[in-house]
Amino acid sequence: MLIKVKVFPNSKEEKILKKSEDDFEIKVKEKPKEGKANEKVKKILAKYLKISEEKLVLIRGRNKQNKIFRIFK
Repeated sequence: MLIKVKVFPNSKEEKILKKSEDDFEIKVKEKPKEGKANEKVKKILAKYLKISEEKLVLIRGRNKQNKIFRIFK
């Protein structure tokens, strides 16, 4: 399953908004440096979906605001 995520790094608060079954907006406090925002997004998304972080893999958008994650079962 693929999940589309729009990330808002360097936000004042951490928040997740589910727009549809496979589309999310996530705000994180981390800056988009050295993958820190990506790691935080992965952690927040895994917790929200109640799966382990190892099952979530970033497949597109490493350096972009719009990302695609794949969930492995």
